[in-house]
Amino acid sequence: MDRPPLKVEVVAADRQVWAGDVVTVIARTTEGDIGILPGHEPLMAALIPCVVDIITSDGRSETLAVDGGFISVAQNHVWILSQKAIMGEEVTLDLAYREMAELRSLGDKENLTGEQTHHMNILDAQIRAGEKVQNEQPA
Repeated sequence: MDRPPLKVEVVAADRQVWAGDVVTVIARTTEGDIGILPGHEPLMAALIPCVVDIITSDGRSETLAVDGGFISVAQNHVWILSQKAIMGEEVTLDLAYREMAELRSLGDKENLTGEQTHHMNILDAQIRAGEKVQNEQPA
């Protein structure tokens, strides 16, 4: 029996980042990776800074990065709520690489403040999202 696609909304503090019908959402919670398919049981979980992979109902792949937040699933609807979320194609890789290099120049993660470590994790998610989108584009 075919199930209707999931309705997904990705919302940041300042805007709706993405919305559409999907067949799969993959994200990383504080408990580990999670995959959401149509018909998923209700769920609410905290997200860590991560890449969110989405497969739309027409087979397209969407990639974005979030700085943490929450994922909520209920009645075939998925909400991803994050302070900051950015589509992979919006990531400025050169800037992200520079910021990451600056943080790494300060020493190991053990020597960084909690805020610096969190920023490093956000940059890592943005870089992975940006590189994934860049690698998927035809040459």
